[in-house]
Amino acid sequence: MADEIRAEMVANVWKVVVAPGAEVAEGDTLVILESMKMEIPVLAESDGTLKELAVNEGDVVQEGDLIAVID
Repeated sequence: MADEIRAEMVANVWKVVVAPGAEVAEGDTLVILESMKMEIPVLAESDGTLKELAVNEGDVVQEGDLIAVID
């Protein structure tokens, strides 16, 4: 079953760390968000393959927006 990673707050996508198709382990950083001058890493919640990356560097995400899908 695919694991959807969603934004927990309104933030800017500062850096994309992993590309689609990459193998990730639970706890790996997928992207880094920036909000109120703080960097917030978005972590993989399970082991698997990054099936989809729904954001690009410079995007603004709202709370609940899809960031990535791990299969």
